[in-house]
Amino acid sequence: MQPAVKRIIFYVLLFSIWQGAVYVFNVSPSLLPAPTDVFASLYEGFSNLTLVYDLVASFRRLFIGLAIALLLGLLLGVLLAKSKTADETLGSLILALQSVPSIVWLPLAIMWFGLNEMAVIFIVVLGATIVMTINVRTGIINVPPLFIKAAKTMNYRGFRLFRKVTIPASIPYAVTGIRLAWAFAWRALMAGELLSTGPGLGYSLRFASDFGDMSRVIAIMLMIMLIGIIVDLLFFQRVEKKVLKKWGLATE
Repeated sequence: MQPAVKRIIFYVLLFSIWQGAVYVFNVSPSLLPAPTDVFASLYEGFSNLTLVYDLVASFRRLFIGLAIALLLGLLLGVLLAKSKTADETLGSLILALQSVPSIVWLPLAIMWFGLNEMAVIFIVVLGATIVMTINVRTGIINVPPLFIKAAKTMNYRGFRLFRKVTIPASIPYAVTGIRLAWAFAWRALMAGELLSTGPGLGYSLRFASDFGDMSRVIAIMLMIMLIGIIVDLLFFQRVEKKVLKKWGLATE
């Protein structure tokens, strides 16, 4: 049985059990709405285009923040891998920051930028930059020494060695870093938008929660999860598998 078929069967059963449990135990919609109510809320949100505007706003912030994070992560990763002093000083700070959830920075971001787009993008950048930095650094310092020695026998030195050997050999780690950066950025975005002035999925989630609209709350939560699954399964996992297979790090 194909994995996609298994997933469909699993989720059909899950929603059926959810629907049945709400009906049998007569659960209040204010506590746990039925899946039919949630899907009706989703339909309404797309019909009046409110969820469409939220999606556009969220993805705009995501793309801006993620692009900045990937560039910063790449530069910082190369710096840490090539400079022992930077690795022992700045590298220790980056490792320390890794344990701090990006949402913790939101009060500081609001103080610096105000309650606006820049504060949310700042949170997204922080959420993705660190994981990208660590993966790029790891990829560069783990280039097999045999590759370097072989290249040097062919008179590869300096930047030419770095461009022709180090960068290609570290690509699998960089691709993994991009995949993780996307996941961290997506979570940071939703957390940041909870306290934003909208529009955005996180803002609409908080707005619905404030008015006790649990059907809309769960509908938006399902959208957030579905987008994460679709992007990861249909894009990043496929790209990562192809890269790892190309470099002999994975099989069919």
